[in-house]
Amino acid sequence: MAHDAVKSFVRVCRYLQEPCHVARFQNICGVKAAFADKPSKPGSGPPGTDSPGLRKRLHVSEVGNGAAGDASAPQHNGVQEDTTAESDCSSSSSSSAANVAKPLRRNSLTGDGGQEFLINNKFLFYLFTFGTELGNEMFFIVFFPFVFWNIDALVSRRLIVVWAWNLFVGQSTKDMVRWSRPASPPVVKVEVFYNSEYSMPSTHAMTGTAIPFCLFMLTYGRWQYTFLFGLCVALTWSVLVCVSRVYMGMHSILEVITGFLYSLLILAFFHPILDKIDTYYMMDHYSPLVVIVSHVGLGLVAFSLDSWSTSRGDTAQALGTGVGIALATHVNYQLGLLLDVPLSSLPLTLPSISAGLVVRSLLRFLLGVAVLLVTRMVMKAVTIPFLCRLFGLPSDDVRRARQHSKVELPYRYIVYSVVGFNCACVVPLLFRILNLA
Repeated sequence: MAHDAVKSFVRVCRYLQEPCHVARFQNICGVKAAFADKPSKPGSGPPGTDSPGLRKRLHVSEVGNGAAGDASAPQHNGVQEDTTAESDCSSSSSSSAANVAKPLRRNSLTGDGGQEFLINNKFLFYLFTFGTELGNEMFFIVFFPFVFWNIDALVSRRLIVVWAWNLFVGQSTKDMVRWSRPASPPVVKVEVFYNSEYSMPSTHAMTGTAIPFCLFMLTYGRWQYTFLFGLCVALTWSVLVCVSRVYMGMHSILEVITGFLYSLLILAFFHPILDKIDTYYMMDHYSPLVVIVSHVGLGLVAFSLDSWSTSRGDTAQALGTGVGIALATHVNYQLGLLLDVPLSSLPLTLPSISAGLVVRSLLRFLLGVAVLLVTRMVMKAVTIPFLCRLFGLPSDDVRRARQHSKVELPYRYIVYSVVGFNCACVVPLLFRILNLA
């Protein structure tokens, strides 16, 4: 009986992992491939990175190389109007209404810009592009500071703990399982930025689930709003991120479901102890040393799992940010600079929106982001050349230099530890000096 159940479970998992389901969903949503399979021949050129067959673009005009970035063709938010390829795409019944597009960002490891594809439904394209951005590290780099400076510092720093652990566990699991991205073709790669990473589980689905649900659990009862409203916002956020990864062709259905469930498991473990973790960061005299040693140790374990990849850098970035926030929390408490509201003020109510409140919030956000960007720029300019000289490596090619773990590991830790510390300690202190707190 148990053996039959296991076999059925494995059969379902294999079914959900098949790339044809991703391609079918993309087709329903109006994403059409602009390439066709052709068997590779000697001397015919390099094969595609995702399949053994040579991918040939069918819709591109020979004139001007048909590049999606052609200055003569009008573009709108990364989507280029299909002014030259209508006759070449006549096999598609909706080609006249389609747009030729390319991934908005190049592959972060190889620099590959990706293949063109056709978009028949602009609304879904923009909706799922927004959804996938809700799970990107760049969004959280903006989201966490905004919450910290303008809404609730306690909630923000606890969210960062959950975010860092989700990324560490998810990315480490990817490097252990080592599943490749869905095959293309048949899948259309609407995004290629993370295409060089392994695929199982979806860390977008993990962070895109853990953060909104953790935000809901941390703020419900602390802030005044209805349970149904908070649950709907968290569920909508999570579903939008998860479905967007299938739309983008980055994950199979199984990988998204696994990421969703995996994040809930991690959240179930961490949520009950977040208050204890936060208290330990603030009060224990040895917490800075313990945090630094533990996060560096976790990074060394994760980095030993595989050769260089973009996931390794993301793992180090998350752990480094966690170190910076933890150190800032300790310093703020010891110096009496903690921004937490007293328990007597709970539950908190949202202030009425006014011009003064909006201007003040924008000033804090823009000034704070400027400080963090300058911090990152200066630390990057100093750290990478220093590490290259320290280990006898050439520093003229930053991408190649960072492929060495002895450069990438300390670079990510040092830079983002300082960024995290400035976010939680230096910037709020600057706000007080400028009377913006």
